[in-house]
Amino acid sequence: MSVPQPIAARHKGFNRAEIVDQNFVEFVREWRGDIGRPPRDDEPVLPGSALDAKGFRELFESQLISRHLDLMARVLRVQNKVFYTIGSSGHEGNAMVARLTRHTDPAFLHYRSGGFMAERFRKLPVMDPVMDSALSFAASSEDPASGGRHKVWGSKPLWVLPQTSTIASHLPKALGTAIAIEQARRIGHTLPIPADSIAICSFGDASSNHATAQTAFNAAAWTAYQKLPAPVLFVCEDNGIGISVKTPGGWVANNFRHRANLDYFYADGLDLAGGYADVERAVAHCRATRRPTFLHLGTTRIMGHAGTDFEIEWRSVEELVALEATDPLLRSAVIALASGLYTRDELLELNESIRRRCFAAAEDADRRPRLTALADVMAPLAPYTPDAVRAEATREADPAERERVFGGEAKLPEKQPPRHLAIQIGQALHDLMAKYPESLLFGEDVAQKGGVYTVTKGLHKAFRNARVFNTLLDETMILGLAQGYANMGMLPMPEIQYLAYFHNACDQIRGEAASLQFFSNGQYRNPMLMRVASLGYQRGFGGHFHNDNSIAALRDIPGLVVGCPSRGDDAATMLRTLAALAKVDGRVTAFLEPIALYMTKDLHEPGDGQWQFAYPPQGEAMPLGEGRVYGEDADDLVIVTFGNGVPMSLRAARRIESERGWKVRVVDLRWLVPLNDAFIATQVATAKRILVVDEGRKSAGVGEGVITAIVEAGLGHVPLRRVVGADTFTPLAGAAFLVLPGDDDIVAAANELA
Repeated sequence: MSVPQPIAARHKGFNRAEIVDQNFVEFVREWRGDIGRPPRDDEPVLPGSALDAKGFRELFESQLISRHLDLMARVLRVQNKVFYTIGSSGHEGNAMVARLTRHTDPAFLHYRSGGFMAERFRKLPVMDPVMDSALSFAASSEDPASGGRHKVWGSKPLWVLPQTSTIASHLPKALGTAIAIEQARRIGHTLPIPADSIAICSFGDASSNHATAQTAFNAAAWTAYQKLPAPVLFVCEDNGIGISVKTPGGWVANNFRHRANLDYFYADGLDLAGGYADVERAVAHCRATRRPTFLHLGTTRIMGHAGTDFEIEWRSVEELVALEATDPLLRSAVIALASGLYTRDELLELNESIRRRCFAAAEDADRRPRLTALADVMAPLAPYTPDAVRAEATREADPAERERVFGGEAKLPEKQPPRHLAIQIGQALHDLMAKYPESLLFGEDVAQKGGVYTVTKGLHKAFRNARVFNTLLDETMILGLAQGYANMGMLPMPEIQYLAYFHNACDQIRGEAASLQFFSNGQYRNPMLMRVASLGYQRGFGGHFHNDNSIAALRDIPGLVVGCPSRGDDAATMLRTLAALAKVDGRVTAFLEPIALYMTKDLHEPGDGQWQFAYPPQGEAMPLGEGRVYGEDADDLVIVTFGNGVPMSLRAARRIESERGWKVRVVDLRWLVPLNDAFIATQVATAKRILVVDEGRKSAGVGEGVITAIVEAGLGHVPLRRVVGADTFTPLAGAAFLVLPGDDDIVAAANELA
């Protein structure tokens, strides 16, 4: 289609939004092109176009809605009525993707998705895209997406899962969701959406370069290479720039056009009549072939990155005028007028009516309530219903399924002699997978090998490939998969092989999984039970990657639950509660497994067997926040610790009692996030002396939280010491034990308190 040159901006204006708005109005007023016979609704809007007239009218209206929401935001932000100005101007063509997909196709959207959202709202006509968006712009507590917590594109009825998408960190979970759609059939799980759904994921050309995006592209190709289905539609909205950094011309096409096992399609997102068929081909291909599909959607960016981006300060007027001439709404205006669907006056009135509608909605939204109480802000972050969690945690699995899994009644774990930590974690995982047929266990080396430390031994044999499987060696993608499975109603139990590896993928929990309930006002949830082989003291195989003792990154994640058992029976009852928290309240949970205690059988002397325990009956579960106390009547010295610190402290306590005649209490926290401040205060309330034994680093360790709880309970006057690791990486071999606290350090600290 030949598009006449739009008029240029008439002055060197500072307010480019105003100029872009004027450009459209003046362009329509002055247009004098040929006018065709108005097509019927089911006829092509222009000869040869795959888009019919009805579809064009609706897409054009969606484009105008998106544009006027942007313009409204720029005007009302200065009046403090709107709190977000990153717009979709230039990207309105993404409405085509919304039209050609279903509202039951899960969508993970780029922040420039105003056109997509306006069009997807048509799938459920009772909903109003303008008012819903206005409430979000205004940060109203009535915002149906996030309840006023952030301006995110989201909708529960429309299957748009809200998230911030600035660095493409949503791509792994979008791919995970696509894989989960297919996995459901293999495990007999009923999906919340049609079985032939696809996952949609949009992002910008600049963020396609991010490591998180690259891991998703690689994993998608890795999956397709093995002829495994992964129906994800990657939509790269290429506007050629990221804030002020330009993307090299042709980079996206050359980078992705020939990438193996990632099927590439290009569509002109600036031209509804011309681009529609190509978008349609990409969507149909993805749905039919179930292969990862890359839709390169050509767009532009006008009005800057956001309202605070004054492009006139760093781009020439000539460049801005040329850029604004590519406005997709000008192209759509030509189609509207040349096809005969609209007269100039009708088009101008449509434009003004949508403007009035957007401003009226914004003024209405400004009068609606906003979040004014901390409790309301945090309400969806960490839901906890103790009675329901307890009931779920103590609910027993089907007896027949347990016998099948364990190989007969005589082999049930509760009928076995006391065992060590690794064995009992494995038994508890067998029980959980028997209890929850929708559960999946996956990670690196967890299947046939049974894990690096044999913790998952036997699970693959019992539950086969569909439920216990190895992944590619990429922690970011492992956690992306977990989110995808959770989005589709499954219970994922990903394993991170070493604590240090978690740091490579931390944002998938911190920025994505743990934030979903917060950003969706509790409407969406992605429950999971993440297992992490953790902490130090490992002999014969170490170094900082395999003996990492820092959990600071986990402690800092809002809403996350972190448990760390020191013995096998506690591991079993804790796992039951973590799984119940995930099932009942949708919580994201982490289970830290002390590697050095996996095979520990003895406590004081070789052969004493005092660190092996009987498997707890099915009806037992550990309440969230409840610790374990050894010597609960002792108060000469109270030692507060966790993980490896528990057996160390018990050994040290024996020596202290022998050498000083003190009665020593050892408190195993068990739950590290959130810390149970009340439990800590109760345990040290009568203490004459307090030691906090924290195997983590001196800075930002659990011990800091324990000390704070003690001081805030008014017990700061009690003689107190910390025994902690050094602020260093863990070296290899025996040198590792120079940087980690040990039995002797605990005894020495107690002597300082004498």
